[in-house]
Amino acid sequence: MPADVLPRPSRDAAARVGAVPRRRTRVLALTEARWAGAALVLFLLALPLELSGAPGWTWGPLYALVYAAGGWEPALSGLRELREKVLDVDLLMIVAALGAASIGQVMDGALLIVIFATSGALEALATARTQDAVRGLLDLAPATASRVTGDGGEESVATEELVVGDVIRIRPGERVGADGRVIDGASEVDQATITGEPLPTAKEPGDEVFAGTLNGTGTLKVAVERDASESVIARIVAMTEEASRTKAPTQLFIEKVEQRYSLGMVAATLAVFLVPLAFGDDVTGSLLRAMTFMIVASPCAVVLATMPPLLSAMANAGRHGVLVKSAVVMERLGQSDAVALDKTGTLTEGNPRVTGVHPLPGSGLTADALLTLAAAAEHPSEHPLARAVVNAAQERRLPLPAASDFTSAPGTGVEAEVGGHRIAAGSPARLLRGSSAPEAAGAAASAAALEETGCTAVLVLRDGLPVGALGIADRIRSDASATVAALARLTDSSPVLLTGDHPRSAARLAAEAGITDVRAGLLPQDKAAAVRELERAGRKVLVVGDGVNDAPALAAAHVGIAMGRAGSDLALETADAVIIRDELATVPTVVALSRATRRLVTQNLVIAGVFISGLVIWDLAGHLPLPLGVLGHEGSTVIVGLNGLRLLRDSAWRRAAGHAGVTSSHEARPAAAIA
Repeated sequence: MPADVLPRPSRDAAARVGAVPRRRTRVLALTEARWAGAALVLFLLALPLELSGAPGWTWGPLYALVYAAGGWEPALSGLRELREKVLDVDLLMIVAALGAASIGQVMDGALLIVIFATSGALEALATARTQDAVRGLLDLAPATASRVTGDGGEESVATEELVVGDVIRIRPGERVGADGRVIDGASEVDQATITGEPLPTAKEPGDEVFAGTLNGTGTLKVAVERDASESVIARIVAMTEEASRTKAPTQLFIEKVEQRYSLGMVAATLAVFLVPLAFGDDVTGSLLRAMTFMIVASPCAVVLATMPPLLSAMANAGRHGVLVKSAVVMERLGQSDAVALDKTGTLTEGNPRVTGVHPLPGSGLTADALLTLAAAAEHPSEHPLARAVVNAAQERRLPLPAASDFTSAPGTGVEAEVGGHRIAAGSPARLLRGSSAPEAAGAAASAAALEETGCTAVLVLRDGLPVGALGIADRIRSDASATVAALARLTDSSPVLLTGDHPRSAARLAAEAGITDVRAGLLPQDKAAAVRELERAGRKVLVVGDGVNDAPALAAAHVGIAMGRAGSDLALETADAVIIRDELATVPTVVALSRATRRLVTQNLVIAGVFISGLVIWDLAGHLPLPLGVLGHEGSTVIVGLNGLRLLRDSAWRRAAGHAGVTSSHEARPAAAIA
């Protein structure tokens, strides 16, 4: 497969994912939008009456209502800020509008109110759409659940009333009401809304299930392990809503400048009013010029230049399965110029699979017979390697004989009675220790050959004699090589592989993924030290990982991303962003989206600066009519706001993916879990 080609998701999977209704705030559901709409309607009623020469009593009250409808909220907000000794731009706009009305420019002040209220509604819409992107998760969780009572009966309760230790029953076709663990029953659960897995996942006693996932044809009894407020869905919603309240460094810088700028603007406005008066100008003309100056010099567009694009980018990323925890992170992602990747669960699927079955000569066993014996012995075990062996037998549809007298020794393996023979499966070094059987040398050689290829070898013994070996390895993700290539192009440097695995295994996978810098056998503190080493060299490191052992590196990085499906709680909490659907290819896409956001913020600042400087020069050097000043300044605010909202479109994600080089066969599709 070429490095820049990613697998296309199946149509069936995309259809299932897209089947969940997408939550979308209606514009008129926002208070700001309703008041702005009311102000606009009143203005459109008053304007033709005034222009047609109708008596003042017909249009005057309408203009007064425009001021009230569009101005009460920013005025109240500005007064509250003033009590905290903060001069708010909103209050300055209201003062300018009232100043215009005081000198007879009632229509001009009303126009200022309408446009200012409209720009405020646009900002509120951007924030609401960001919240929509994650709150849609809550629609997936059912409102009620069937709780099993002490006498074996059932009662229907609200899911928020469930507590840890409760047992709920999920029937075929129902959605799971809480995060928990299966204690009885077997079924297949569609987890696409949480993990993005294209196929339903088999669930049996001991397996974990998540609130909002869809049960298949079986009935499950689940012991609740998390309160509703601590479920995966609830934690995602809470952390992203918190993200919406954070601000990027650019925004914080602008707000600091805004305070000084606003104070300077007030002083300049007074000078524009008083200096002409000192030279004999009339009061009305001086006041009109001063009000126009206050309007056109206000930094409204500058203030709106940063957050709407960042919030829009966060919402877009959220719809496509990437939860960015803050606007700070959204900005930092694009600054990354080096990438460090974990191996297991990040570049690989995190699920060990049998890659080779090798009966020993003279054992009399075929590959299927050897796998059947090993799977039957491993079946009672919950060890990941045991599950891999059992899954391989099930994939080949091999009937497994019953096992009895099962024993397990940590670090060694398992033993069980299967078909009248004592079968052992486990570590070759441990099982062959002290063995003098002639077959031992061949078994050791077979195991060593498997380990040389980067596999984990599992030796199988029958009645104490080696009969074969199994090779088990974690399979590389289908999009890993394309992701590595895309990240290398974006950062102009090849990603680094940081793993605690054996060097041979790490080298084999790195070769498949196209990584040349491999650092294997690392402890968690070693991973963090490697990241800090890169940071000291002047690099801004993006770390992608999933496990507890990755948390220190995620914390040390300039920005950290966790894989959400198999990610540990610690990794998810430490990381700055989470890939919910476990699609590795979204990493370069979100980096490219962050860079596009930074370009758009710069574009907005240029637009705002050009408008403000041009209008100020016009007002001071010539005669800028107040209506044109209002249209020019507030028009620039609307342009900047709308420009930022462009990043809400799915096309912005597709363009970012194209810039990252992953769109040739990877069609970005919104994640139902967050849409």
